[in-house]
Amino acid sequence: MKKSELKEFLDFKVNQYNTTQFIGTDPIQIPHQFSKKEDIEIAGFLTATIAWGNRKSILKNANNLLERMEHAPHDFILNFSKNDLEGLEGFVHRTFNSIDLCYFMLALQHIYKNHNGLEAVFSKHASESSLQPAIHEFKKLFFELSHEKRTQKHISDPLKNSAAKRINMYLRWMVRKDNCGVDFGIWESLSPSQLSCPLDVHSGNIARKLKLLKRKQNDAKALAELDRSLRKLDHQDPVKYDFALFGLGAFEKY
Repeated sequence: MKKSELKEFLDFKVNQYNTTQFIGTDPIQIPHQFSKKEDIEIAGFLTATIAWGNRKSILKNANNLLERMEHAPHDFILNFSKNDLEGLEGFVHRTFNSIDLCYFMLALQHIYKNHNGLEAVFSKHASESSLQPAIHEFKKLFFELSHEKRTQKHISDPLKNSAAKRINMYLRWMVRKDNCGVDFGIWESLSPSQLSCPLDVHSGNIARKLKLLKRKQNDAKALAELDRSLRKLDHQDPVKYDFALFGLGAFEKY
């Protein structure tokens, strides 16, 4: 397939899947329950953190988490104290448990009270062409407080060769300006051109079939390779092709 034909094909698939119908099958539906910026970004971050495994389980547990936060994530984070610990007990999604969750509450509170919120942290460390260094710095800041070592595994680090699929997905939600009503685009200090495609089994397999990606492992090196390929197709909005790659893999078994 020629480059022009590939772009035409993928653009068609983006238009097919980048619609509000996509929301009903995707974890992005969780932050779509909110209208306040801080509620959207906190609900989105926590949902993305547990977005692996069975989709029904992800959605069930994300909604359960919001119930525990009284459907007011920002207010809950700002006022979180030891008195709220009991309400988080028993939460579990795969290997993410209440110990991890309690630390995430404290770390988010630290970020909103002392570092002007999630957007400010990522914006501070973003490079002109990539947010992968910003993810690395975010993880360092996130784990500044005293914590159990086991909790660190729930945030990936691109500089340790992780594709950081879930946090790149989250950044797509927050940064990408989507006129179709799916991605939020509420972090205006960052540009969609800085984003990286969330690389998982579906998007990776399709990218290889379409010769956008040669590397076999889904790691940071593969992500950089895929970034280069997608930026050639659309430098301003490369991660719109996440909809095409994921849709072709997950829904069409292309």
